Amino acid sequence: MQITETNTDGLKREFKVVIASSDIEANVQSRLTEIGKTVRLPGFRPGKVPMPVLKQRFGASVMGEVLEKTVSDTSSEAMRERNLRPALQPNIEILSFNEGQDLEYKLAVEVLPDIGTPSFADVEIERLLPEIPNEDIDAALERLAQQRRKSEPVDRPAAKGDITVIDFLGSIDGTPFAGGAASDFSLELGSGSFIPGFEDQLVGAAKGEKRTVKVAFPADYGNEDLAGKDAEFAVEIKDVKEQKPQAIDESLAEAVGMENLEALRDAVRSQIERDYNGIARQRLKRELLDVLAERHHFDVPQGMVDLEFDAIWKQYEAEKERLKEANKDAPEAATDSEAKSDDEVKAEYRAIAERRVRLGLLLSEVGRNNNITVTQDELNRALSEEARRYPGNERQVLDFYREHPEALGNLRAPIFEDKVIDFILEIAKVTDRKIPAKELIAAEEEGEAEEEAKPAKKAAKKKPAAEKKAAAETPAEDKAEKPKRAAKKKADGEGAGE
Repeated sequence: MQITETNTDGLKREFKVVIASSDIEANVQSRLTEIGKTVRLPGFRPGKVPMPVLKQRFGASVMGEVLEKTVSDTSSEAMRERNLRPALQPNIEILSFNEGQDLEYKLAVEVLPDIGTPSFADVEIERLLPEIPNEDIDAALERLAQQRRKSEPVDRPAAKGDITVIDFLGSIDGTPFAGGAASDFSLELGSGSFIPGFEDQLVGAAKGEKRTVKVAFPADYGNEDLAGKDAEFAVEIKDVKEQKPQAIDESLAEAVGMENLEALRDAVRSQIERDYNGIARQRLKRELLDVLAERHHFDVPQGMVDLEFDAIWKQYEAEKERLKEANKDAPEAATDSEAKSDDEVKAEYRAIAERRVRLGLLLSEVGRNNNITVTQDELNRALSEEARRYPGNERQVLDFYREHPEALGNLRAPIFEDKVIDFILEIAKVTDRKIPAKELIAAEEEGEAEEEAKPAKKAAKKKPAAEKKAAAETPAEDKAEKPKRAAKKKADGEGAGE
């Protein structure tokens, strides 16, 4: 094998590789011999098929197989000899080959940059430690008590706050529409879970009464076929229930499976602390990455940047199309990005893609140099957590990852990143500062408002989920289409337990 370096440009390398025809022929002969030991052909005993016959029957396919393996093996050897670490799969171009002649091909590859050994001892960063006031615990318990209220049938017209058990059938211009019917549906009047006007028209209705509810679906309703249209619902009141207050006492603790009220309060506090600490952790991580991005400016493989940019651009295009559809009735509602040319937006997104790639390579190198790995136990825990995100479908999730082991990389990557971040924080100069939890949230919202003005860096708002997770969760709402208002998540959780 002869290897000649033909071009060096930054991280790009090109080589001309020549493989002697005698080596290729020897490999073809060896492979045909292997086939001849087991192949069965009419008129020949196993292992006795003449080589000319084997060449005639299998020569072309074996040649293709040998060429593919030869190129793969020799290209890997070429990079290994020169201690090159490819950033992506090398690009191979066959320059010339005919049977009986040498094989010549071009090997083009981008290599990973030499980052060296970064120093983090002089990195200064502040870590916020959120303090949880007792008022937050009390408020979470109040919400939990609201969710755990019990209801009892009453013999009177329905009032706001009551639970009505209803059958309904929705129609537009006299024609029923998909998802517009339900039986024995429990609806809390005044909850705002249905589209505006629906619940108000059931106030005063009595058990056994039938009413026609007339409403207009909001223009921004999630179902395009219903958005902005007038509809009628034939509603039958099957029962009216009054919700009884749930005291914050031992009975509440028992209702959610806790030993006593003190244990419930501790569980609520622990959950809220985890949520706020998670927000503080994300803030710390984000600020550390900003510092690292400012300190490191090495070249990055443009092929990796291209892939990252393509992924960002697809998300941008999809979001742009979604906003266009949502604002079709208000064309003046243009986004900041629409005020810029595609070239300007692409330049901004490409800078973001380059930053992501550079930070990814930096963290990867730190992990490699310091033997930071993801253990099987850590991966198993992440897999279990991922499965729990899909209640009722845990087995399918586990089966998916078992059948597609390459997908485990999506679980391994964030674990590895967090471990590297922790490693850097142990070396850096970290100053702890206590902060009221509400100030932490205010600071996050202020930061998110600033991020809104930056392309491709909008982070989903994260608020403590303790209200949803405190000790026990309330039953999920019925997910039928029904006349519910357009998709809108309530920060404090939805649904009322019965």
